[in-house]
Amino acid sequence: MSSSSSSSSSSEDGNGGGGGYQGARRGGDFEGPSSSRQRAINEVWPEPFVEALAAHVAIDASRNIGRLAAASALTNVFLVCSTWRAVSRYDLLWRRLTRHIWGRTHLMHATWRDEYIYRHRTMDNFRRRRYTHAILHFDPSDVDNPDGLTCRCLALSDLYLACGFADGTVRLFSLTTRLHVSSFRPQHRDILGRFSRAVSGIIITDSQLVFATMDGDIHVANINDVANPPRRAHFGNVVDDGVLVDFTGGERYWVGLYAGLAGRAFHIWNGRTEELTFVGGDLTDQNTVMGWRMLTEFNEFVGRVRVTSQESAVACTNSRVMVFDLRNQGVILSNSEYRRGIIVTSVDVNSEAYIVVDGRGVAIVYRADTLEEVCRFRTGLRGGQRNVMGCMNLGYALMCAGGVIRVWEIEEGQYMYSLRERIAEVNAIVGDDRHVAASSETGIHLWDFGAQ
Repeated sequence: MSSSSSSSSSSEDGNGGGGGYQGARRGGDFEGPSSSRQRAINEVWPEPFVEALAAHVAIDASRNIGRLAAASALTNVFLVCSTWRAVSRYDLLWRRLTRHIWGRTHLMHATWRDEYIYRHRTMDNFRRRRYTHAILHFDPSDVDNPDGLTCRCLALSDLYLACGFADGTVRLFSLTTRLHVSSFRPQHRDILGRFSRAVSGIIITDSQLVFATMDGDIHVANINDVANPPRRAHFGNVVDDGVLVDFTGGERYWVGLYAGLAGRAFHIWNGRTEELTFVGGDLTDQNTVMGWRMLTEFNEFVGRVRVTSQESAVACTNSRVMVFDLRNQGVILSNSEYRRGIIVTSVDVNSEAYIVVDGRGVAIVYRADTLEEVCRFRTGLRGGQRNVMGCMNLGYALMCAGGVIRVWEIEEGQYMYSLRERIAEVNAIVGDDRHVAASSETGIHLWDFGAQ
């Protein structure tokens, strides 16, 4: 069962699909040609050229103004004449636009045009605070100790929310029905501390679940085969490697962040062959004692690591942020020291950027490929605050402190709103371009911004 409610708020801008960012309201940037030009264009320009032009105009608007502005730019192209309007029926055009603007490479709807429209409307829902909220439930009768009720990490796919608990269990919830559908429990080895079995990170697709525990074990499970227990793909060795404090990745790479031993902060695996391909890095060398303590007490987060679609990873401790190349493993792209400190749990990535909140509460968004600054804004958070949690998607950053989740857009750094629900202190938060989920003492909360 799940309890749900809905909440919505419309901005004063009545343009339902047009603008998303501050610059997107400059509608005059894309004006259709005069009627005298339409006849000449209709006679001379071939349809493949018009298709390429439409894609260029839309992608350019997305990059320079904001993703939601691409729709207005396309509309002006299609209004030129009947020949240009016919291009709007080409599904290959919408496939290209969906890939470049929304980062989607597989269909969830009947056509690529439907996919594009859905992504546009969903992001517009984020801008206008239109969502439904639910609290997810599961049967706690199979929990052996109180730690089994503490959700430590979350991960989203198109179909599921995966929740990793302190006893090593991963529970899967359907995003469609919002029901608990399955639980995965690995066969644990000797306990090296109260939290050695705790789930430290999850990688999820619609068919496979990969998750790691703090003792360094990595498990692989087939989502559609709940009868068999997860397979142990990697045997952890705390004595030689330290504590696996965070774990992330995708289809091509798995990345683990370790603390406890010098010079072994990063472990990288080939996600397809499950082969360990790199060990090294000094990011957590100053946090060895804190890393060992995480096996017995859970007071602070040592570090965080996240993977972008640019085949790079972003990792941090409370004083440093490091960006490294996953293709050329061990190559450091950026290594930044923050004198005022970092709120570790504020750091997150989307497919092309990452965000860091420093000890003064200033959030800075960087491009993952060029490392250039996109924007900065004040969050009101401070490094001394406990349980500050953050996540981001393609258009927005969300920060939770004191049970309140606040939202900023990440093109200009404009504060948007706070979610209506108050959820107590959070243990974990995750977001993508449709859903946001958070775990707290009041349960596992799910917000759905999907277009109806």
